[in-house]
Amino acid sequence: MDSRQYALSPQHAARIAGVLYLVIIGAGIFAQFFVRSELIAVGDAAATAANILAAEGLFRVGIAADLAMIIADIIVGLIFYVLLKPTNQALALLAALFRLAQATILGLNLLNLFIGLELVRPAGVTDALAADQAQTFALLFFQAHGVGYALGLIFFGVYLFILGYLIVRSDIIPRLLGGLLMLAATGYLVDSFAQVLLINYSTYAPIFTYVVLLPALVAELSLALWLLVKGVGGRQPQHAVAAAS
Repeated sequence: MDSRQYALSPQHAARIAGVLYLVIIGAGIFAQFFVRSELIAVGDAAATAANILAAEGLFRVGIAADLAMIIADIIVGLIFYVLLKPTNQALALLAALFRLAQATILGLNLLNLFIGLELVRPAGVTDALAADQAQTFALLFFQAHGVGYALGLIFFGVYLFILGYLIVRSDIIPRLLGGLLMLAATGYLVDSFAQVLLINYSTYAPIFTYVVLLPALVAELSLALWLLVKGVGGRQPQHAVAAAS
C-alpha cells in the first residue's frame, strides 16, 4: 500500500486555531461567569449547595465547557508552535510547554469541582459527615478550584507574553496584535500573583477583574478573529502540520 502525506497548510492551520480560540474564549467565559459565578455563593456554603442542587445539570455543563476549553488549548498551543517555530524555535517550544502546563493544571483542577459536587449531592454525603459539614467541605473545594485556576493562569500569562513577543518578531501576524497580547499577559500575571500575595485580595477583586478582562478580551478576541478571517501572511512557515497515513 502506498504511503501518502496529507499536509495542512499554514493558512488552514491558522484558521483552525482561530475557530478553536473562539471556542476557548466562549467556553471559558461561559463556565466561569455564567455558571460558577452564578451558582457559587462566596462564603455561604448552604446557599452554594442549594444553588448547585437546583441547577446540577448546568453545573455539569460548565465542567464540560472547561474540558472543551482545555482540549482546544492544547491544539492551539501546537498550532502556534508550528506557525512560529521559524521565528524562534526555542521560544516557540517554551511557549507551547507553558500552555501545556496551564492545560494540565486546569484539567487536574476540575477534580475540585467533582469532589465538591459529590459533597453537596444527598447521595454523595457519607455517613461520617452531617449535611452542613459536607456543604462546608464542598465550598472549600470550590474555593480551591478558584485558587487552582489562578495558578494555571500564571503559566498562561507567561505563555501569552512569549506568544506576543514571537508575533512582534515575526511577520505572519500584525505586530499590533503581539503587543496587545503582551499587555494582556501582564494583566493575567498581575492578577494571579495578587491572589497569591495579597491577604485582602477580595477587597480589590473587582478592580483586578477589569485589569484582566478588558485587555485579554480585546487582544485574544482580535487574534482569534484575525486568524479566522485573514489567516497568516508574510514569511510563512516551511513546516506544515502533517499526519502520515
